[in-house]
Amino acid sequence: MDYFDDEPLESEIKDETETTPSLQNSDDILYCEAEAPPTVEKEKPTREDSETDLEIEDTEKFFTIGQKELYLEACRLVGVVPASYFIRNMEESCMNLNHHGLGPKGTKAIAITLVSNTTILKLELEDNAIMEEGVLSLVEMLHENYYLQELNMSDNDLGLEGARIISDFLQENNSSLWKLKLSGNNFKEESAALLCQALSSNYRIRSLNLSHNQFSDVAGEHLGQMLALNVGLQSLNLSWNHFHIRAAVALCSGLRKLDVSMNGFGNEGALALGDVLRLNSCLVYIDISSNGITNEGASRISKGLEVNESLQVLKLFLNPMSMEGAVHLIMSIKRNPKSRMEELDISNILVTEQFVKVLDGVCAIHPQLDVLYKGLQGLSSKKTASLWTNPMKLIQNYTEQQKISTVEFFKSLNPAGSMIMPVGDFRKAMIQQNKVPINRYQVRELLKKLDEKNGMVDFRRLPESEAQPARTGLIPESPAETPPLRVVFYFAQQAAL
Repeated sequence: MDYFDDEPLESEIKDETETTPSLQNSDDILYCEAEAPPTVEKEKPTREDSETDLEIEDTEKFFTIGQKELYLEACRLVGVVPASYFIRNMEESCMNLNHHGLGPKGTKAIAITLVSNTTILKLELEDNAIMEEGVLSLVEMLHENYYLQELNMSDNDLGLEGARIISDFLQENNSSLWKLKLSGNNFKEESAALLCQALSSNYRIRSLNLSHNQFSDVAGEHLGQMLALNVGLQSLNLSWNHFHIRAAVALCSGLRKLDVSMNGFGNEGALALGDVLRLNSCLVYIDISSNGITNEGASRISKGLEVNESLQVLKLFLNPMSMEGAVHLIMSIKRNPKSRMEELDISNILVTEQFVKVLDGVCAIHPQLDVLYKGLQGLSSKKTASLWTNPMKLIQNYTEQQKISTVEFFKSLNPAGSMIMPVGDFRKAMIQQNKVPINRYQVRELLKKLDEKNGMVDFRRLPESEAQPARTGLIPESPAETPPLRVVFYFAQQAAL
């Protein structure tokens, strides 16, 4: 389940095809424009290099040609072979050019074309060896393009100079860009300092991915100071870096979603996180998977969960914890009447039926909670079948008897009567309703069927065959139904251990 995965801005965009472009003199940077955007005059970029500026020789010509012709001419000017995928899809909102081998000149040709493009909202350029020249072309394009909202420049080994170019751009705060991916670019401490200086005053970037870089605790300090000043950033991915110990304290300030999985916080970092959770009222999602946290660390995190009123998702997968640590976590949620926890991921831990009984008591108080664990020790095949009875068939059985559609049943769970509701509210409503007997495991299967995204359930995603009332006789009771093959396979494995 991916909560708060950055919903795009839905600004209303109007083409300005009637605008008459004003020609620029030869001393200015001449952008390849098919139509001139209605922008205020901007200062000429400080980096003036004929190899990187988006210049053309015949400006008037480019005001009158279409996007395809503009791109082909740009490719001719910079000396690259056109990317056929770009030509075929330049009218789509998402342009995925990952792994296309564009290089800096191919990127420049793309940037020239995008100066006047009003259709593409998301641009993927991962693993294209764009280098510094390509980054500079892109940021120059963003000075003029006010439609592009998401940009992925991951795995381009941009290094310190690339970070410097991006930081200069971020300090100017004048584009529509709100989501930026810079994963795997060999950024180190100096790069962190530059990016954090720029982001301290940038309020437009809401989602930033800096995973798979070379940041350590010094970079963590820079990031923490930036987060104390930044008022816009909501989601920060710092997984697969080299943070340790108390870096977690600084990194949690002001964020809603934080991914620091695959680092090295250990139990000391868990203690810091527990302290953060006692005071933080912003975080709703945190992933600290694979951080060397043991039962001791779980106990320290639990101290924060006992009083925290904002956190909804906590991922602790692949930490060296046992069921003892899991008990600490769920009991801390039980002791917190104001807990909003919806998902606890400890899915590498094998638990006992006694643990499940304790969890049942916790979920009686917090019905919105779902705990993901590896499986149950010694679970009988009969109980396995009952736990995994197809919940959709049970619901269809009820809706047929009542002569209503499945969608109407789901809508009745929502007090607002709408087709969309938060995952936590849906889980709580399903557990508390008394029309169809459904357990936590079956609710989890329902959520997969409903294809929940961004922490919301959309009933409109139901397949048509399941959304309509059944036309045949009553659906048989499902105890005789076979559990899903993946479940049978899993418990067969457990029995063989």
